[in-house]
Amino acid sequence: MNTYVTGGLAALALLASALPAAAETVEFTLINESSQALHYFYTNPSNSDEWGEDLLGEDGTLEPGMQGTVTIGDGSDQCEYDFRFETGEGAVLEVTNVDICTLDSYTLSD
Repeated sequence: MNTYVTGGLAALALLASALPAAAETVEFTLINESSQALHYFYTNPSNSDEWGEDLLGEDGTLEPGMQGTVTIGDGSDQCEYDFRFETGEGAVLEVTNVDICTLDSYTLSD
């Protein structure tokens, strides 16, 4: 019986160590229902003051009415993220404390 308890504890320890890693790479759909083209999309864990790289890439643009898959794979184990969107027209929108661990999609609108 002692063997089963030890094995069960080892399994629980493995499971617990895997849970924080779930937030390390997150994918969701970004939907642009606004009237402006999105040219830059930055994220950072809410407990950080520095924006990450542009997730749309050097040539990326998300036109109005379009959608795309976003991958956040910065190695962070945080679920709360801040988003910064910049359009080609110069508009900037910052959204704080988005729970990316439960996010299936995010929609931008006017």
